[in-house]
Amino acid sequence: MAADLSQIVKAYDVRGVVPDQWDESLAALFGAAFAEVTGAAAIVVGHDMRPSSPGLSRAFARGAADRGVDVTEIGLCSTDQLYYASGALNLPGAMFTASHNPAQYNGIKLCRAGAAPVGQDTGLAQIRELVEKWLESGAPEPAAGRGTLGTRETLEDYAAHLRSLVDLTSIRPLKVVVDAGNGMGGHTVPTVFAGLPLTLVPMYFELDGTFPNHEANPLDPANLVDLQKRVPAEGADLGIAFDGDADRCFVVDEHGDPVSPSAVTALVAARELARNGGTGTVIHNLITSRTVPEVVRENGGTPVRTRVGHSFIKAEMARSGAIFGGEHSAHYYFKDFWNADTGMLAALHVLAALGGQDGPLSALVAQYDRYTGSGEINSTVADQTGRLAAIRSAYEHRADVTLDDLDGLTVAAPDWWFNVRPSNTEPLLRLNAEAKDPATMTKIRDEALAIIRA
Repeated sequence: MAADLSQIVKAYDVRGVVPDQWDESLAALFGAAFAEVTGAAAIVVGHDMRPSSPGLSRAFARGAADRGVDVTEIGLCSTDQLYYASGALNLPGAMFTASHNPAQYNGIKLCRAGAAPVGQDTGLAQIRELVEKWLESGAPEPAAGRGTLGTRETLEDYAAHLRSLVDLTSIRPLKVVVDAGNGMGGHTVPTVFAGLPLTLVPMYFELDGTFPNHEANPLDPANLVDLQKRVPAEGADLGIAFDGDADRCFVVDEHGDPVSPSAVTALVAARELARNGGTGTVIHNLITSRTVPEVVRENGGTPVRTRVGHSFIKAEMARSGAIFGGEHSAHYYFKDFWNADTGMLAALHVLAALGGQDGPLSALVAQYDRYTGSGEINSTVADQTGRLAAIRSAYEHRADVTLDDLDGLTVAAPDWWFNVRPSNTEPLLRLNAEAKDPATMTKIRDEALAIIRA
């Protein structure tokens, strides 16, 4: 096919519409290029429940095998299950998923051995260059010694590894509603939760990549509505929602009210610090709540602030030896999980924390939810640079304010802060604001938006 790789090779992964933007023939070339760039003798490949995933995954595997690489196919899996396989087997890996995107999309998340990330600066640009060359000149001749294709079951081992990291055996019985959104949580949750003192109420566990009930994107509040209604109706202790490839988890309390990912980050950070003797580094991106660094310091840890984006978190995890990292988008990273992100492990921490005491989840997380946030607000602007300069000039002379440029522009005062970041792909500015109370947050948010949208 005539493919425009600039449209499908993103900063951290490959993603596009099938078959309009890419297909199995292109997947085979990506497999061959991945084999060349990693130089690996063997790799591991898995896929989600989308209709196009098995064919794309097998084509990629054949492309790699044609370059002499032995391929272990683990079949249906969540993204963090693929990271488990990459880490446990110490092999580069490829996961076929488009995460929370609509059904017509598919993609590839790539990692090196030990689940180390592959992005534009760590191999993805080289992979794209090879595929573009082969699209022009034809695929390379198969290697003299073709690699093998084998299969392996990893779900039980993945579940056992997660349960070894969080002790849930002595918690009080809990009733939990889980919305898998017809995604891979429906595959992993029953095995991970098996034998634990949990009464599981499943929602949309049927694997269906056409997403007949709602999109598997819990970051959009519309996709949490079913779970929010079901939890109080069932008299459940909490609800958990997973995205399509089940690497992110979202939590609602016993009333059906969402628990912010920043509060989950703070809760898990406190538990991981306790597990590590009250010491360690915890990573958080710059638009997570101020609660996170406060809780980390209160529990003996060292908070480290990064830019937004999983490649920055993972790089800083590796550089600093951090024990845990969290993002506002509900990605949670663990040193004991090869620095990779796993929503399932974060969910187990929430269950353990709730089941280890007698109060409801709303009371438990209140201590980790100390501020009022705006959420992310996008504004279409013609001149991103000019609007950022206008914000700077409005605040830079104020004695009570500090400014920094780690990622966009952050303006901070003792009782509030806001960050404005330009989108890399669209003419947008993204605003996040937080303050000690709702009135202050509203005032600061509206001040910033007035300048952005002037």
